[in-house]
Amino acid sequence: MRIAVIEDEKVHRDLMLFYLEKWREEQGGKEEIDSFETAESFWFAYEDDRSFDILFVDIQMPGMNGMELAKKIREKDRDVVIVFTTGITDYLEEGYEVEALHYLVKPLNEEKVRLCLEKARNRRQTVNYLTLHTEEETMKVSEETVNYAEARGHGCVLGMAGGGELVVRESLSELEGILGDRGFIKCHRSYLCRIGNIHHIGKEEIVFDDGQGIPVSRRLYNEVNKRFIEYFRRET
Repeated sequence: MRIAVIEDEKVHRDLMLFYLEKWREEQGGKEEIDSFETAESFWFAYEDDRSFDILFVDIQMPGMNGMELAKKIREKDRDVVIVFTTGITDYLEEGYEVEALHYLVKPLNEEKVRLCLEKARNRRQTVNYLTLHTEEETMKVSEETVNYAEARGHGCVLGMAGGGELVVRESLSELEGILGDRGFIKCHRSYLCRIGNIHHIGKEEIVFDDGQGIPVSRRLYNEVNKRFIEYFRRET
């Protein structure tokens, strides 16, 4: 697991690093910990290497602040765990927008830092990831964040839960081979959908929990509806 601390104030950065180093030693010393004094320096590193799992981000920093950084990160990565550290709580509503795991109010408390680490690790362990290819990079995407895949050109567009799209090089048939045993089903000649993200199915349209909709063909409707009912019964 790779952890980053983004904090401009040395006293708070050193304290957080002390807590993290202590926790790492107790866990066997396998975690990688990096620190950055500015949001800009982290962003420069992140654009070259996105293999971070947990970010402890100070909100109030000169230049790009922590909330601005988090919004830029979420445009690229819906999975990395973000924990804000702050002296004020004025940004709570914006924190929900970037799906922050927690707010740690300064002065930092070791036990609360530990709780965040455990919660973040448990979340990472329960997420199933896909390795996909865009025109520019190879990236990991959690299955749960994908509502559907739509064939477009030689590749596909993934419709992400909560909005947004990701263009990948994999064809629909390739994705069907990857995802067919992982909770996805073909619902139209041009679409795959994730059954667990479906809110309801109409005769001509599938609607997901976030309100997005895609077509369902008459030929495939019965099978999709059957799988959805089976999934719902299993989960309840």
